[in-house]
Amino acid sequence: MSQSNVVRIEAQRANQNPALWQALCSREDLVANSGVVAWHEGAQVALFHLPDSQDKTLYAIDNRDPKSGANVIGRGIVGSLKGELVIASPLYKQHFRLEDGSCLEYPEQCLRVWPVRLNGDVVEIGVSSAG
Repeated sequence: MSQSNVVRIEAQRANQNPALWQALCSREDLVANSGVVAWHEGAQVALFHLPDSQDKTLYAIDNRDPKSGANVIGRGIVGSLKGELVIASPLYKQHFRLEDGSCLEYPEQCLRVWPVRLNGDVVEIGVSSAG
């Protein structure tokens, strides 16, 4: 297993069991099948609410497009490619998996993802105890 795969697996485990949950916004702030952007610890986080999804219905991913450097991912189009839920960057049209932030076309590009959940009417984002 490559070092990058190990890092990705460790990050996924951390995302499944964050040390703490912090309120980010309310359910009312979400737009179904679209992105909204929130500020969290110095980063813009794009939130995608997919109420008709079979699995997860809420995703939190970095809003900064790694190719252009522009904060535009929250304006991208949600879709499905090869059975994966993705967001298409509005500038260069590369596709990022909502689950882990990896780019389908350019493996060297990756967006940070955060654990996120609905707790009643509050959207909470997972944070580490070290933060």
